[in-house]
Amino acid sequence: MLYGRLDGLREQAARRLAEELSASGGSPQARSQRESAVRMYAEQVEQFSAVENGLCFGRLDTDDDARHYVGRIGIFDTSGGYDPLLIDWRAPAARAFYLATAANPQGVRRRRHLRTRQRKVTALNDEVLDLATASPTAHEELTGEASLLAALNAGRTGRMRDIVETIQVEQDRVIRADLPGTLVVQGGPGTGKTAVALHRAAYLLYTYRRELSTRGVLLVGPNETFLRYISQVLPTLAETGVLLRTPGDLFPGVSARRGEPARAAALKGRAEMVEVLGAAVRDRQWAPDEPLEIEIERDVVTLAPETVRAARERARRSGRPHNLARAVFDVEIVHALADQIAERIGADPLGGENLLDEADVAEIRRELREEPEVRATLDQLWPVLTPQRLLADLYADPDRIAAATPGWSDADRALLRREPGGWSVADVPLLDEAAELLGEDDRAAAARRERIRALQREYAEGVLEIARGSQSIDVEDVQDEASGGEILSVADLIDADLLLERQEEHDGLTAAQRAAADRTWAFGHVIVDEAQELSPMAWRLLMRRCPSRSMTIVGDVAQTGALAGTPSWADALEPYVGRRWRLEELTVSYRTPTEIMAVAAEVLAEIDPGLRPPRSVRDSGVPPWDRAVAEEALARELTDAVVAEAAGLADGRLGVIVPGGRVDALGAALVAALPEAAVGEHPELESRVVLLTVGQAKGLEFDTVLVVDPEGIVAESPRGHSDLYVALTRATQRLGILRAAS
Repeated sequence: MLYGRLDGLREQAARRLAEELSASGGSPQARSQRESAVRMYAEQVEQFSAVENGLCFGRLDTDDDARHYVGRIGIFDTSGGYDPLLIDWRAPAARAFYLATAANPQGVRRRRHLRTRQRKVTALNDEVLDLATASPTAHEELTGEASLLAALNAGRTGRMRDIVETIQVEQDRVIRADLPGTLVVQGGPGTGKTAVALHRAAYLLYTYRRELSTRGVLLVGPNETFLRYISQVLPTLAETGVLLRTPGDLFPGVSARRGEPARAAALKGRAEMVEVLGAAVRDRQWAPDEPLEIEIERDVVTLAPETVRAARERARRSGRPHNLARAVFDVEIVHALADQIAERIGADPLGGENLLDEADVAEIRRELREEPEVRATLDQLWPVLTPQRLLADLYADPDRIAAATPGWSDADRALLRREPGGWSVADVPLLDEAAELLGEDDRAAAARRERIRALQREYAEGVLEIARGSQSIDVEDVQDEASGGEILSVADLIDADLLLERQEEHDGLTAAQRAAADRTWAFGHVIVDEAQELSPMAWRLLMRRCPSRSMTIVGDVAQTGALAGTPSWADALEPYVGRRWRLEELTVSYRTPTEIMAVAAEVLAEIDPGLRPPRSVRDSGVPPWDRAVAEEALARELTDAVVAEAAGLADGRLGVIVPGGRVDALGAALVAALPEAAVGEHPELESRVVLLTVGQAKGLEFDTVLVVDPEGIVAESPRGHSDLYVALTRATQRLGILRAAS
């Protein structure tokens, strides 16, 4: 049971649940306890099914001769005293597995690491936590050093693996940090930032399940390739309720994939875009310079500019978002038109008071609201807008851009100008901001939901009535001799409202799935990886998704590649949380060997001489190679180098990182030589050889990395040295550099 996957038990659990809940007899309390127990059983079966590797990975032998097994989930002996058979790695009782050292054994005499591959135990390592017998060559700051180094030296598979067996002390401190507040995790390449973020998500859901189960957890990663790379980590930790999204997928109904120049993306990310969008909305609240004539049933009424301006001012003073303020504007305009018509048709020929009373004027207003010409005029003066329409109209019209950007240069305005056709990642925060400014009149939708709920409640009452009617006429004479009580039906235990509530609870959608479709959803916790790439506008969007500011921010400001990215954590966070955020730093690089980190350190000094790279815990024994070749021979030399390096990979992965402008040419040459190589915007990471850009490589790792034309990588971005730093630190074993000689 400790090493296998339980297939088919989910269906058995569902069948057992159905049988238990359909059984009659017993008190309501007993039925409730039975239901709770069976649901717990079904949930545990679901957990077993999600975990594919061995459940148990460690054992603690304590000073009092007790043995405790540690695993990916908790398993208890329910036949007796509910004793733990396997301790969940997130439980407080398991923490000594990660923190105990020879200097501070925490009551642990021996720690055993089990390594498994599916159902088989492949290796085990024992650590005796006794200063007298501890290995003099061991790193004092590492726990489970043998298992850690074995995991680091293992070949990559194209998918991130969990590190639950090898969590280190500084990582454990971050993973188990308290839920409330904003936590920033700063760490250089290879320090395990992403793994820590994922394991923190699993830990928080385990420890604070009551708080987070209904609101959910959002995890934001830099791109689709990255999300596919990490997609299996949380399921292997028995957590499937986290919503994974890229910044381009944070506005429901929009999947932003359109490319755009870096300068345009940077401009859209600036905080001043809030004012630009506000001006763009006000520009759509139009007041004409000349009177408007409106034909109504062969009659013409005139709408004066001052009347429109007065109505516009009244609507703006209401403080409502644009679409909701439209109702105020409509009332003002319709009343003005109705007064004009009433004055015309109700005038007393003898010069007396108007012959129409208030009821007559009210009828005129009602009829005016139904007039197509009046409605068209209102739409022209104050249109109801979607965020998509507002932005598309703005981008397509130079005059609208000019009206929304007073003081901008013509060059900056030109960066906003574009034809319709898809959305870029930088557009998503603007769409979200526009949605806030425009608002949504959901009264009709709310009324529709109420009607549907009323119908569902009526149906639930019908179900309960049928249950009552299906009871035998002799039931009053039947006694349950075992319990001494009467036989109860479902109608005795539940009313229509509770039945409807339970149906809604079990509609098959998780909190994460509901949140994905709801722009206004407030998450219980938000985790952001590669957070240094977020623009000020993207930070505004994320803060709206998490009003509690319960967030884990993970990144490295030295690796910031986006022009609108984060220069410092204080600049990004203090507008929202002041100084109420805390910083944890990861200082040890587990992925990047010493030899490769030495090369990367030279680039880091170009970014900021005051920055220091993380300290590597191991040597690879293979120095990086660096050679220059003629431009015309670059493609051939690359394919030769890839073939040679790939031949030395038993089961690992090789990544080729190139400037964006060279992807097509070098990718074609590589595929011609190695048809199995993956090239493209979303490459298949399980291929042995993958060619990609720096942006696509963020957060990924490979056994061997070939960096092609590093000068080109630096030149194609104003933050090119940060991009090169990222490229050089993706390798776990070997690094090669090919330069194009001038």
